[in-house]
Amino acid sequence: MILPTMAMVAACGAIPQASRETRGPVQRSTMVFTPRPEARQCLSELSSTKAAFTPLPDQYYGAGCSTLNTVKLSTIRSDHDSLALTNLGPVACPLAESFAAWARYGADRAAQQILGSPLVKIETMGSYNCRNVAGTDRRSAHATANAIDVSGFVLADGRRITVKGSWSDGTAAERKFLETIHNSACKRFGTVLGPAYNAAHKDHLHLELSGSSFCR
Repeated sequence: MILPTMAMVAACGAIPQASRETRGPVQRSTMVFTPRPEARQCLSELSSTKAAFTPLPDQYYGAGCSTLNTVKLSTIRSDHDSLALTNLGPVACPLAESFAAWARYGADRAAQQILGSPLVKIETMGSYNCRNVAGTDRRSAHATANAIDVSGFVLADGRRITVKGSWSDGTAAERKFLETIHNSACKRFGTVLGPAYNAAHKDHLHLELSGSSFCR
């Protein structure tokens, strides 16, 4: 597990040009990334879930896109093991904390109870993406790393359950599993969108922290 206070970002200082005679020893500067005070509590709470992560420096990209108080998640914990993650970029820390809790108490336990096998991996279609909500001129929650799109799950027994393949056409148990974790997500995230919402979400669950309560 990566402790928040240990995350460092190295940078080389600019060295002015000088003659061979006057040039002194090369000096390098190192910038240590220290999370903002208001972010430290979230990082501490995320650490307590036994997730493996690295805090990331704040970045402003312009045009309403930024990654503030974000982390790079490597793995999160189930009841008994680590869960691998795919395709995740920066994730806002509060979202990462909610995601870790949902993965353990919602998704993994539902897999054990309904499918008879724990999870070993959660597949995603990403987190941060500087883009608008499809068909609008409004920035998506992805533009601030406040949303994760979950597309599939790999079980310890080798089965792979995808939203696209199993939401409507899976076995009864697979459909029940996806319905259960969708309902569980609605209790933890402000906005949850899936195949029942529109065609743009036919292959994933959009999990977003927001001030609203919208589950579809």
